[in-house]
Amino acid sequence: MSTFEALSLMIMFSVFTLSLISLIINLTKDNRKTKK
Repeated sequence: MSTFEALSLMIMFSVFTLSLISLIINLTKDNRKTKK
């Protein structure tokens, strides 16, 4: 595995985790709105 492949994999993983975190935050915000 070359360094470029490893770098691209890390970038893809970080982007995926970031989108997942933002999705969870949006869900929690929606839940708080509906509860009130």
